[in-house]
Amino acid sequence: MDRSEENLEFPSCDAYFEAIQSKKKLPLSLQESLTAAFAQISVSSFPEVPAGRVIEIPGDTSVLDAVRILSEHNIRAAPVLNPEPEAPADWQGRYLGVIDYSAIIIWVLENAELAAVALSAGSATAAGVGMGALGAVGVATLGATGPVAAAGLTAAAVGAAVAGGLTAEKGVAKDGLTAADHLEEDFYKVLLQQEPFKSTTVRSIVESYRWSPFVPITLDSSMLTVLLLLSKYRLRNVPVIEPDKPVIKNFITQTGIVKGLQQCKGRDWFDYISALPLSDLGLPFMSIDEVITVNGDDLILEAFKCMKDNKIGGVPVVEGPKRKLVGSVSIRDIRFLLLRPNLFSNFRQLTVIEFMKTLGSTLPDSGDNCLVKPPPTCTPDASLGSVIDSIASRITHRIYVVDGDLEVVGVVTLRDVISCFIHEPPGYCDSYLASAMEKLGGKGVGSVEKS
Repeated sequence: MDRSEENLEFPSCDAYFEAIQSKKKLPLSLQESLTAAFAQISVSSFPEVPAGRVIEIPGDTSVLDAVRILSEHNIRAAPVLNPEPEAPADWQGRYLGVIDYSAIIIWVLENAELAAVALSAGSATAAGVGMGALGAVGVATLGATGPVAAAGLTAAAVGAAVAGGLTAEKGVAKDGLTAADHLEEDFYKVLLQQEPFKSTTVRSIVESYRWSPFVPITLDSSMLTVLLLLSKYRLRNVPVIEPDKPVIKNFITQTGIVKGLQQCKGRDWFDYISALPLSDLGLPFMSIDEVITVNGDDLILEAFKCMKDNKIGGVPVVEGPKRKLVGSVSIRDIRFLLLRPNLFSNFRQLTVIEFMKTLGSTLPDSGDNCLVKPPPTCTPDASLGSVIDSIASRITHRIYVVDGDLEVVGVVTLRDVISCFIHEPPGYCDSYLASAMEKLGGKGVGSVEKS
């Protein structure tokens, strides 16, 4: 089954949101007043993106060029333009969806093994994974096409390589996993310079690895709708279009909302809520046993796979039985593997701590141990306002809650922060979500990040 056909509905988010709402120690009258106020504020009043122009990526852009664009503009995601000249003129025809690091990391992880096998065979074409064979071998092996078929190419390509004697000629072992250990810088030559990997476009990733719904809202929509989509309904970004026009005028993110909340200092409602300790707001939402961590000696690819499998945007890096925090890895860090192959040529054997040290050695704000700048932290009794300041100043998506020994005991995300300021009136988003699903039609919405 093509992934774009999975989960054709918005995920159920009631358990999380209801738990947050039930734990908040806020006067009901304040919550109702705030909610009513946000419902009256038009999306058109929200500040535009820098320079007033939303960065868009054409669907026929290569994966590597897309990563460069995201990195150069310091953004996590961008709308993808339909490159077909005869596409319908409405937004459904103009845009294919959103490309982000979450989708890219899935593509990298699933194609790394194919590239390993291709290298052991001498080239992707020799291994039988050329553009023509991509579908043919998949159908023959699994009776399927698309990402599922691609997943079956590892075994098929190994067989082709061994049968042709090409693996032995390369002087490496005759299986893809062992061959991968010998990749080093040649991996990038295969993954980024040979077919079918070189020709992989943003369009194919968006259509195969849809990570979140792409349903714009209009400038005359309410900010309450945006806040609910970015909190309860787990979206990371909300595209904004003019009524009856297909062009995206704004791109509202969780980060933008929290930075906007920070600017509300001095207003009674914000000062009251932001002065409360996290515990009075039901945070951290996850218990200590639910916080997902990785160890410094884990492989960096395993860390990225952990984020992919758990649909989260970052993980704390810990050491020892007490889970002492020593750093963090974000899903957007995958860009360094693609853009800095000279630094990470042995990425198959690279541990998380080695990755952080290698990256830190290139950054001006790294410490004496050459690690990247430590992630923001707070204590369990920290105020919401201090958490907002830390997150907004670092432009990060999460802050780790630690005790006196730096043991990770929780995490607070942008989604959690936004949820503190709103609640959903009964049935408020029902009509919007129903309309969104109708407009999506056969496009599907895929899965949504949890954080």
